[in-house]
Amino acid sequence: MRITKTCSLTIFCLVMLLSFAGSVFAAPQTTCPVMGGDINKEVYADHDGKRVYFCCPACVEKFKAEPENYLAKLKAMDQEPEELKKTEKDGKEDVGKTDHKDHEGHDNHDDHGDHTK
Repeated sequence: MRITKTCSLTIFCLVMLLSFAGSVFAAPQTTCPVMGGDINKEVYADHDGKRVYFCCPACVEKFKAEPENYLAKLKAMDQEPEELKKTEKDGKEDVGKTDHKDHEGHDNHDDHGDHTK
């Protein structure tokens, strides 16, 4: 009886540890949190000590309007924004490439549809 309880407790602890580890060790970001497409490492915004990558410059502006919403989307996808090195953290937000063409070369962002087809 005692062995059964010990084994059950051990299994329970292992399951809890593995489920917690999965949320702590998220994968690096590969998906744009705004549009859901592949990221372009030249298009990013720095927010709260982390660098968030996007598929196109229009997504940067949407992210800046609601950063916590989009960071939550990344977390739900088990992806983690890149941690900035101490030398890169200067207390202000940084924005990467700011031209107004998206990854498909379109100039019009009024109709910024889903590019994940």
